[in-house]
Amino acid sequence: MIEVKSLKKTYQTGQGPLEILKNLNFEISKGEIIAITGFSGSGKSTLLGLLAGLDTPDSGEILYDSKNLNQLTPEQAQKFRAQNISLIFQNHYLIPHLTALENVLLPLQILGLPAHESLALDLLKQVGLIERANHFPNELSGGEAQRVAIARGLIVKPMVLLADEPTGSLDSETGQKVMKLYFDLVRQHQLTSIIVTHNQELAKLCDRELKLSQGVITT
Repeated sequence: MIEVKSLKKTYQTGQGPLEILKNLNFEISKGEIIAITGFSGSGKSTLLGLLAGLDTPDSGEILYDSKNLNQLTPEQAQKFRAQNISLIFQNHYLIPHLTALENVLLPLQILGLPAHESLALDLLKQVGLIERANHFPNELSGGEAQRVAIARGLIVKPMVLLADEPTGSLDSETGQKVMKLYFDLVRQHQLTSIIVTHNQELAKLCDRELKLSQGVITT
């Protein structure tokens, strides 16, 4: 479903070019849950940004069902991302002046699609927050806010769900509960998911682990 071919990314620094990703090649099958692990600075977040279409590689290809992201116009890429790729961050990034329900509905509004309130309420029910639908982010705990972010990520029925250290801002117990819910929903909705994490316990729950070290995959 996802093919990464000869992917390279270099950033220019005051000390000269810094090669972050060096000729990466891998494939991810539909329905797989993949962990990307590695030490800080190994290129994990850079790779996730490229997979999300938020950045462009210096060379190489990223294909979703044979569609090459790099060959799309900026407008086509933006539309493809919005319709097919959802991204969950370490911090939930809920809009503070919107309720939980309105935050879940936001991706549909951005796409100009009808606001399917019943679908949003069903997703809030699935993440155990139906009674919090009309609460604002500052009225939610960190774990609750992250569960709203998961529901928001599912509202467009994406092809792939990407997560960047999704439990990084949560305590251990809350993080475990959130990730159990995450895995259950990813499998229930038959999604493909890629999780960037330094948490080895979380990585072990995934179907497969890709370890990044100095810009290359070591396993």
